[in-house]
Amino acid sequence: MEEQTLNQQISTKLMTAEDMQDWLTCQIAEQIGTDADEIDTRAPFDSYGLDSVQTMNIANLGKQHFGLQLSPLIMWNYPNIESLSQYLAEELKASELEMFEI
Repeated sequence: MEEQTLNQQISTKLMTAEDMQDWLTCQIAEQIGTDADEIDTRAPFDSYGLDSVQTMNIANLGKQHFGLQLSPLIMWNYPNIESLSQYLAEELKASELEMFEI
């Protein structure tokens, strides 16, 4: 089981901003009950009608999946999928560099 967790961590570290964008798009689509194809990555998050519980669910999934501490408030600083995915990809890369510096 530890090996699987390590493999998952390695694979998430290699995610690009585009991969992260796809992941976020799927998570939002699932939360609001629509197809990922219906999600505009440049539209503001508030246009999706996400409530605080749905936003927390996405943040918790992000923490579980990527190991990043995500605050639901981050969506105020990065107001759409495109900008948030770029930020998250940079955070993953930075955490990867920290891991190799140890």
